[in-house]
Amino acid sequence: MASMTVMAVFVSACLTLLAGCNNNPQASAIAASNTLTTAVIESSPRHLDPTASYWNNDTPYTYQIYEPLYGYHYLKRPFVLEPKAAAAVAKPSFIGKDGKPLPDDAPGELVAESVYDIPIKQGIQFQPHPAFAKLPDGSYAYHAMKPGDVGKRRTPLEFELSGTRELVAEDFVYALKRHATTRITTPIYGIFAEYVEGLKEYGDLIKTEDKKLRAGQDAANLDKPFLDFRRWPMAGATAPEKYLLRIRIKGKYPQWNYWMAMTFLAPVPWEADAFYAQPGFGAVGLTLDMWPVGTGPYMMTEFIKDRRHVMKRNPNYRGEPYPCEGAPGDKEAGLLDDCGKRTPFIDTIVSTIEREAVPQRAKFRQGYYDIEVFERPDTGMDYLVGMQDSEQVRREYLEKGFRLPKFPDVTSWLIGFNMQDPQIGHGDTPEHQVRNRKLRQAISIAIDWEEYSKIFPKKGGETAMGPLPDGIFGSKHNTLAGVNPVTHKVVDGKIVRRPIEDAKKLMTEAGYPNGRETATGKPVVINYDFYAPATPERKPEIDWVVRQFAKIDIQLEVRATDNNQFQDKVRKGNYQVFWLGWLADYPDAENFLFLLYGPNGKTKFDGENTANYAAPEYDKLFAQMKLLDDGPQKQALIDKMVSVAQQDAPWSFGYFPYSSSAAQVWVKNLKPAVMIRDQGRYLRIDSAERVKRLSTWNQPVWWPLILIAAGIAALVTVAVRSFRRRERMNARGEVLN
Repeated sequence: MASMTVMAVFVSACLTLLAGCNNNPQASAIAASNTLTTAVIESSPRHLDPTASYWNNDTPYTYQIYEPLYGYHYLKRPFVLEPKAAAAVAKPSFIGKDGKPLPDDAPGELVAESVYDIPIKQGIQFQPHPAFAKLPDGSYAYHAMKPGDVGKRRTPLEFELSGTRELVAEDFVYALKRHATTRITTPIYGIFAEYVEGLKEYGDLIKTEDKKLRAGQDAANLDKPFLDFRRWPMAGATAPEKYLLRIRIKGKYPQWNYWMAMTFLAPVPWEADAFYAQPGFGAVGLTLDMWPVGTGPYMMTEFIKDRRHVMKRNPNYRGEPYPCEGAPGDKEAGLLDDCGKRTPFIDTIVSTIEREAVPQRAKFRQGYYDIEVFERPDTGMDYLVGMQDSEQVRREYLEKGFRLPKFPDVTSWLIGFNMQDPQIGHGDTPEHQVRNRKLRQAISIAIDWEEYSKIFPKKGGETAMGPLPDGIFGSKHNTLAGVNPVTHKVVDGKIVRRPIEDAKKLMTEAGYPNGRETATGKPVVINYDFYAPATPERKPEIDWVVRQFAKIDIQLEVRATDNNQFQDKVRKGNYQVFWLGWLADYPDAENFLFLLYGPNGKTKFDGENTANYAAPEYDKLFAQMKLLDDGPQKQALIDKMVSVAQQDAPWSFGYFPYSSSAAQVWVKNLKPAVMIRDQGRYLRIDSAERVKRLSTWNQPVWWPLILIAAGIAALVTVAVRSFRRRERMNARGEVLN
């Protein structure tokens, strides 16, 4: 009887253990709810304060919670600006150097100032938040708290009262002024100060005023007096009317519209700044960096650092309609099925921090994540390559219906040359310049980017002929007109890379026959600065680059460093060949072509031109091009600039990587792109389909536990019999009846 009892208890315990023993990171009830689940790679967001936020891990939250003035149409390609918090995309008016208005088609060099009058949508409400809560007498409930009053509260949701108010133009004025603060990181202040009238001077003023406010205060003290930017006007940002924002820009800068589609210009209510500036708030994480205050479709409701973050539908969101137009093929793909319906469709978005890729992918394959990684449109490549490598894997993924859209995006990877280096750069004399140019051209032919994409398909893409990817105005990617004549030629209507013999001929003309200097006979040795650890995972790629140079008998010296060491080399100009990636901030040719603009040189000017390329003709064309709106004149200038860069070869232009997100079949309206960061409002979940498939995919496997239980039960039975036998034995070892 005792043995039966022990066994029953054991089996019961095993069954209980099995019921809770799975790797699902979500609560079981989530599957049937209107909730989207996703992973986040490695860590929590750094900054959710829109003034400071400039990191990929921030965007899954910032672009769902905040609403900039503009955004990009979710479906149309190339990307099209559309109003978000603004009522319309405003055309600037131009002022000449004499202070008089200029016509819309005035040449850019005549424009002294561009004035943007942006209408703001009326009736937009901020999310519920205690910063807006008021008492019956009209005073703010939580704007005069004393040290210790915060108590045990750790989130805005733990305050008894909350409130809201309407969005007005002054909220955007306040947001733009905040870039002048010295209290938080402000990554875009330098760029904005270059263009926004009076922002640089405003920054100097704020620095002085902030010192006065904090006089005598310990610099390490997290409690800083409220810095109220409403007190000091700024020439470049005003609100002439309640729903009219006026921004004044120096000269003509057509790309300013794109900056207004980023969260750097999301509205910030002064009440939020005042609320979070109170004693004790910073010490317990009550800050805009963790608890944003926005007008978008979602609001943060749970923040567990490096573990889990939850956003829920903002009850005050007005419900913008889902688009009814798109790109060719969108209708057939079902992307217009929700035309005109109010967004967002999903109630809750749960993000779980994952530190390792293998278990992360395993959970997606089991259906526990709806989208593997919300902010990364490249995670699908692993699955696509896996389908090519294994028929079994291919069948599994097809049967499960994984959504793995693949497309080239507005991103580029390349190998560049430091043009200040005497061996491979511009050169000091005309003869030297020609010699070095031929060396760079030879290397550009030898680096076979088509081969790279075949060998490393998870990181592959379409070979670049110039600096502009498809989807950017001015790009002639994938056209015969866009072929780089230095590295490729057209044969029978097909684009093919020039043979290695052409590269060796250029090496000879450059004075390096068979990879040796004509004058000295010494071998050509070039340094390759790779700013990433030379880990086993990276080694095949590094070896591949070494082999490309070896084709033309160049010895490549690999100098792998971390990013800090590489930046130190860049400041000193102590580098030759390097690997570089670029992700567009906005879909305009200027955002790519400025990477080769002389005054943006990395070593001399700390700009983004890591090649330190400086060509008078290119720089002159760039200065003209950046002032133009899209059109034939701009296209003609872009064509000339690309041709100059192709011939000078400051880069081996590399490739435009494919993007491919990974989502489940029950995720609707999926159309990922690097530029689209507010996708949360457009996605829809078929919860019933999810429940059905999860049940099918994750059937419990009982037999191992039953087998173990049977084995242990047998051992228990033997042990009980042995124990009873010992109880019946007397002191002399005889068994008693």
